[in-house]
Amino acid sequence: MKRLALIALVATLAACGADAPPMTPNASVGLGVGSGGVSTFGSVGASNGRVSVGVGL
Repeated sequence: MKRLALIALVATLAACGADAPPMTPNASVGLGVGSGGVSTFGSVGASNGRVSVGVGL
């Protein structure tokens, strides 16, 4: 029974995203100068057109 459930789970997960575009990584880094001084910023993430995930640093 466990083997059948595992096979069904793997088949469902494989069929779920099989035709979706792959996730592409992206990153940006910047430097800002203003009245408060110099500041740096950056972000990293990934997107596939419909879904985007990122973290700002």
